[in-house]
Amino acid sequence: MRLTMFDPAPIGVVFTRGPEHRLAYTNAVYRKTFGDRPLGRPLRRTFPDLAQSGYFDIFDRVLATGEAEVLTAVPIDLDFADSSREGTRYFTFSVSRATVSDGSRGVLGVVVETTEQVTAARRIRVLSEERRRALLRYRSLVRAGSEMVWVTGPEGGVTEPSPGWQRVTGQSWEEFRGDGWIDAIHPDDRAAVVEQWSRALREVQPRFTHAYRLRLVTGGYRHFAVDAAPVRDGDRVIEWIGTCRDVEQEWQDARREKLLARATAVTADTARPDEMLAALTAVIVPELADSCTSYLLPQALHRTPGTALAAERVAAVPRQGPPGPPPHQAEHLRPDSALVRAADRRRPVHAVFRPGSPPPDITPTGTEPWLAPDANSVVLLPVVVDGTTAALVVACVNGDRPPLGSSEISLLQSLLERAHTPLRNALEYQRTRQVALALQHSLLTEPPDVPGLGIAVRYRPSSSAAEVGGDWYDSFVLRDDAAVLTVGDVAGHDLPAAVTMSQLRNMLRGLALDREEPTGEILRRLDASVQTLYQECTATCVLARIERPAPDLLQLQYSAAGHPPPLLVEADGTAHFLDEGRSPMLGLLPDPRHSTAVHPLPPGSTLLLYTDGLVERRNEDLTDGLDRLRRHASTAARRPLESFCDELLAGMLTADNDDDTALVALRLSVA
Repeated sequence: MRLTMFDPAPIGVVFTRGPEHRLAYTNAVYRKTFGDRPLGRPLRRTFPDLAQSGYFDIFDRVLATGEAEVLTAVPIDLDFADSSREGTRYFTFSVSRATVSDGSRGVLGVVVETTEQVTAARRIRVLSEERRRALLRYRSLVRAGSEMVWVTGPEGGVTEPSPGWQRVTGQSWEEFRGDGWIDAIHPDDRAAVVEQWSRALREVQPRFTHAYRLRLVTGGYRHFAVDAAPVRDGDRVIEWIGTCRDVEQEWQDARREKLLARATAVTADTARPDEMLAALTAVIVPELADSCTSYLLPQALHRTPGTALAAERVAAVPRQGPPGPPPHQAEHLRPDSALVRAADRRRPVHAVFRPGSPPPDITPTGTEPWLAPDANSVVLLPVVVDGTTAALVVACVNGDRPPLGSSEISLLQSLLERAHTPLRNALEYQRTRQVALALQHSLLTEPPDVPGLGIAVRYRPSSSAAEVGGDWYDSFVLRDDAAVLTVGDVAGHDLPAAVTMSQLRNMLRGLALDREEPTGEILRRLDASVQTLYQECTATCVLARIERPAPDLLQLQYSAAGHPPPLLVEADGTAHFLDEGRSPMLGLLPDPRHSTAVHPLPPGSTLLLYTDGLVERRNEDLTDGLDRLRRHASTAARRPLESFCDELLAGMLTADNDDDTALVALRLSVA
């Protein structure tokens, strides 16, 4: 055998001679791979860099036995001539005994490099193992995971069963496969889910996320979040894989924060309880309920539990259909009403029932129906402030919408807490006004009977729900048979003003009874007392004394401290104001001086003392109000005294009168 025949061979060839395996021949491919090793040296010295020394033993066995050996894809570690390819490389060797043409016996080795094949095969094995493990993990997740895992084809239809989906929704594989999963989505959410899912498939989005309500096998719906991604093989989508996770509590928390923030925003500039409840009612519908009605209880402090309840409806908002009944309408609720029961117990009344079949104790027979025909649940929620039910809110859910539950009731209560401050203020005002009015009425006594004189008195409290005034009137007879009339007004519109009013009125009565002095001197003493005892107080007052200097003559002695002037209306209707005897209001000057004026009182004339609530109007000059009073008094001059007073009040006061009004009218008999 001539060795030169292997020179053009595309594989590596090597030949060694003798038992020392001296290197005798290498072809070009061998030298390119292993380097141009010097010929004539033993193989072990020729390859001192070969890490695997066991290969030399193979040459010994083959030469000794003559049996060829083949090594497949074995690693070789040495300094290769091709330095660009470092590290372990793999070769297949065929080693056999051979005799060449000159009679020499040795070992012939044929070498084929298989590094790329081995690396590719190893990569395939690794990928296969990774894929196998991933499949096992996926199957374990599907079987045992709390999340629902699903797989669809590249076009979107479900291709594999999902035990988690079936466990949650109750859908069988036949119901779930393909696009059957859509039937488990809440009807109100389906259109959005299908539209977004179709877009993700069409655009091959890297990730698809969405949240929707899913029907439960136990009934009702819960919110789930879907998270899916495409599985690619190169540039081709072979399937989609995704999960569904229960996010009901997260959704509830987010909704709670959103609604509380919205409630805060819509009530930020609202102080009146009716406006506050109306704003909150608009937040409740449609987020929490399909309809909501709110009531104020104006008589909350004065009502006996178990009796009929007077309520003012301030808002009624339906989700759809015709508008609700108008607000600010009084309703009288029977003692057996569920609303009355909720108000008395000061805790919610909650009922869930088949649509259109409320329990009898919610809508007792004989009452006007107030639930929607398809209502499935209702909560009657008392708004309790400092132990008193100040308002009632009725929320209803209709149709196939999930009924109101404990989470909705808790959220409703949190929303309505926004109304506690204005309701507390309203209750406090009711208490204050109740005390103030009781105090005022206890002091506004009936006028005395005086021969030849008629005296009539009137008091009208403010129509405003935020005002309690300090107006007073008084009339009495002195020991010398002179009649005294007075009206006054303490600055302020609250309970302290009413208390101070009562004290000044009693103090003035005591000074007038004790001192037979001019009216101006009595007011001076009252002024000094005010500045000593009530340093922050100011007040106005008119003090009039009707005396008889001669048997057939009556005259008026009077003083006005910062107060509108008395009005004298003669029998023929001539009316004019008495402008003398004026001085500054009480409590204003440190060294007060109050003048006294005297004016005759002709037979049949009428003297009118009044507080500024009768003549003052917002955005109007006081002179306009005085002129209007003079005209009305002149027109009514011939009316009986009681009718005279009533006509003045009817003509002068408006429906929104925002100040108290007190007046005293004196009519002289005709000679």
